[in-house]
Amino acid sequence: MTALALRGPYWVTVRQYRRTLWLTGAAVAASLAVVGGLRIWEGRDRASGSFPYEHRLGYDMLRGALEQLSYGMIALPLLVGAFVAGPLVAREFESGTYKLALTQSIGPTAWLLSKLLTAAAVSLGATLALIAVYRLGWTRVSTSWGFHWADLGPYEAGGIVLAGYALFAVAVGALVGQLIRRTVIAMAVTGGIVGLAMLALGALRWNFLAVETVTGPAKENASVVFAPDNGMLVDQGLLGVSGKRLSGWFCTPDTPPGAACRPDEPIAAQYVDYHPQSHFWPIQLIESGILLALAALAAYAAFRVLRARHP
Repeated sequence: MTALALRGPYWVTVRQYRRTLWLTGAAVAASLAVVGGLRIWEGRDRASGSFPYEHRLGYDMLRGALEQLSYGMIALPLLVGAFVAGPLVAREFESGTYKLALTQSIGPTAWLLSKLLTAAAVSLGATLALIAVYRLGWTRVSTSWGFHWADLGPYEAGGIVLAGYALFAVAVGALVGQLIRRTVIAMAVTGGIVGLAMLALGALRWNFLAVETVTGPAKENASVVFAPDNGMLVDQGLLGVSGKRLSGWFCTPDTPPGAACRPDEPIAAQYVDYHPQSHFWPIQLIESGILLALAALAAYAAFRVLRARHP
């Protein structure tokens, strides 16, 4: 046996859940095959120039595949957390099989650590691989509707933050699995906690960095100001002569029908608050850092609970 070979509780964990590991690898390989194949098809359609770009079958199918892949990737942390909390930890306590492991000259800490490190390594590797697969296809469709870098789906699937959620899910699953010790209930509670964390950080992430602002003229024949350079629109409106921000639009020839115009107040300019695309990676890193800190706290709590119950 080489130094790199799995030993002791690590070998047992991998052996015990080998079918799950094979299924995970097969899912990643299938995703690569589908996205890679559709990207090649889309590239051939683009090179042929036979049809308008937005109506090519390869392009449409690539968009559909990436949309479904992003949904699955968003759900991945929920699945990881539920698996760790249920089959990996809670079921061991519920069935009493953990006692057998502790009779094999393996301490409680080594037993739990082997499970968490194995789960973390597999989930992190699979997540990073899926992110690479998604970005392989996303570069071809990033200018189309629904695939903006800040949209729900492309933001999570196209950056490293999903890896942070996966590690957070592993740590939370280890803690909840020990506290509840009932497989199904632990899975449901962990999924709820991870889901709430995703919703909360999703609502807060665009406050991590200050927005940038551009202004434009508000006069007859002036166009409506939009977020430049593929930016994410946060807010837009009018500036009064006093500098006060006002809701509504200044009426121009290209003002959308039915828009709320403000001809009753003196208007100095239009404004747009936005996040430029350069904010993508800094926001990803900040959110990932928060998740890693929360994961560390949850993992620390999990081992404290273990030592308290199994000194």
